[in-house]
Amino acid sequence: MKRDSKLSGVLHVLLHMLGMKGPATSEQLAAIMSTNPVVVRRIMAGLREQGFVASAKGHGGGWTIACDPSAVTLADIYMAVGEPSLVAMGHRTEMPGCLVEQSVNSALDGAFREVQAVFQSHLERIALAALSDEFNRRLAERGQTLEDQQHA
Repeated sequence: MKRDSKLSGVLHVLLHMLGMKGPATSEQLAAIMSTNPVVVRRIMAGLREQGFVASAKGHGGGWTIACDPSAVTLADIYMAVGEPSLVAMGHRTEMPGCLVEQSVNSALDGAFREVQAVFQSHLERIALAALSDEFNRRLAERGQTLEDQQHA
């Protein structure tokens, strides 16, 4: 089963960016996400459109946080990355002509909506700043800095 880790990867990068002293290049962020800089630019462009990050070109340029992390929830970020599907399951046919299939879809739709609502509600209660505070607490407990974090 292919898992969509876009939200996790974006949150990971945003936490790094919150701890950085200056702009981060797409290449630096790609190394953190273990992906290609083109993928990073595409994702970050979507976040820029929502006002979460900003970018500057040229020497000394790169990506920076452009929002108040205490005013942005994980639900905001989830929506900005396109609300990736939570459940790998789906309907056999989206618009079935068969009444049996229609009944099956109707039963599953409710469960899918409930899962989505619970997930969304959970994310709405967590500010990006709170996630950053949690990360920084873990770093401090280990006597580490952001630079000590390894990415394989």
